[in-house]
Amino acid sequence: MSRTDAPPLQPAGPPVKSGGDERLLHRSLARRLMGRPELGSVVGAAAVFVFFSIVAEPFLQASSLSTVLYASSTIGIMAVPVALLMIGGEFDLSAGVMVVSSALISSMFSYQMTANTWVGVGVSLLVTLAIGAFNGLLLTRTKLPSFIITLGTFFMLTGLNLGFTKLIDGTVSTKSIADMEGFESARKVFASHLTLGDVDIQITILWWIVLVALATWILLRTRVGNWIFAVGGNADAARAVGVPVTKTKIGLYMGVAFAAWVSGQHLLFSYDAIQSGDGVGNEFLYIIAAAVGGCLMTGGFGSAIGAAVGAFIFGMASKGIVYAQWNPDWYKFFLGAMLLLATLLNAWVRKRAEEKA
Repeated sequence: MSRTDAPPLQPAGPPVKSGGDERLLHRSLARRLMGRPELGSVVGAAAVFVFFSIVAEPFLQASSLSTVLYASSTIGIMAVPVALLMIGGEFDLSAGVMVVSSALISSMFSYQMTANTWVGVGVSLLVTLAIGAFNGLLLTRTKLPSFIITLGTFFMLTGLNLGFTKLIDGTVSTKSIADMEGFESARKVFASHLTLGDVDIQITILWWIVLVALATWILLRTRVGNWIFAVGGNADAARAVGVPVTKTKIGLYMGVAFAAWVSGQHLLFSYDAIQSGDGVGNEFLYIIAAAVGGCLMTGGFGSAIGAAVGAFIFGMASKGIVYAQWNPDWYKFFLGAMLLLATLLNAWVRKRAEEKA
C-alpha cells in the first residue's frame, strides 16, 4: 500500500474505549450526576444535617425530625410550583400574600354567608386560581417583566387583605369559624396529623410529597414539561416551533395559585382565624428554596426535587437553630448566605457539566 492510500473505514459499531467519536461514548455516572440541577442542594442538605446533628443534641430525635419536616413542608408546598415557574423563566412576588388571601376569602365568605365551610373553601379555590390567571394574562398581554406584574399584585393583595378584613370584620383578623358546619372535615383534609408511634406526621408533609411527585412527573414525563423548559430557555424560539407559550405561562401561574390555596386552607384550619397582615416576605422563602434547589434565575434549568431539598434545608436550619439554642435572629442571615452560596455552587456545577458534556 502506498503512503497516499487512506486506511479503510471502520464499520459502524459500539463505541470503543479510545479512538472513537467522543459523542458516542456513554456518559459516566459522575457526569450524569454533575448534570443534575439538584446536586448542589443535596450536598448542602447533607452538610446541614450533619452539622446540626453534631451541634444540637435533640435534632436527631424522631419528634424533632417530624417538626423539621413540617416546617419544610410549609415552605415546600409553595416552593415546588414556584420552581416550575422559575424554570419557565418567570417570578411571582405575590405568592406569599396570596396564601393569606386564599385563607381570608375562605374564612370571611363562610362566616358572612353562614355557609358550610366547604362552600368558602370552594369559592376560595376559584378566586385564587383567578388571581393566578390574572398574573399570567397580564404578563403575556403586556410583555412587562414578571417582577413588575407580580410586585403590583403583591401590593394590591396586601391592601385588599387588610382593607376587606377591617371593613367586614372590623379588625385586622377574621372571626373564628371553628364551630361552623364542615370545619372538622375540612381540618382533616388540610390540617390534620397522623400518629406513628410517638411521632405526629402533619398532613402537609403528604401534600408536599404528592406535589413534588406530580411536578416531577410533569417535568420529566409529559409534553407540558418540555414546554416549560422551552419557554424558560428561549420563549421566542419555543413559540416558533409551536409551543403554546401563553397557555404554558398562564398555567404555571395558576399552579402557584393552587399551591397558595392549599397553604392558605392549612393556615386557616390550623388556627381557625387569620391575621390579614401575615404572609408578607414569605415569597422570598419560596424563591430562595427553588434557587437553592438548582433553579436558575434566568430560567430553563431546575427541578421540583431540588426545590423540595431546598425547602428541607430551610426547615432544618429554622428548627436546628432553636434546638442548638442559638439566637434565632441569625436565621435571616443564614437565608441570605445560603442563597448566595447555592447560586454560586449551582453556576459552578452547571459550568462543569457543560464542559464535560
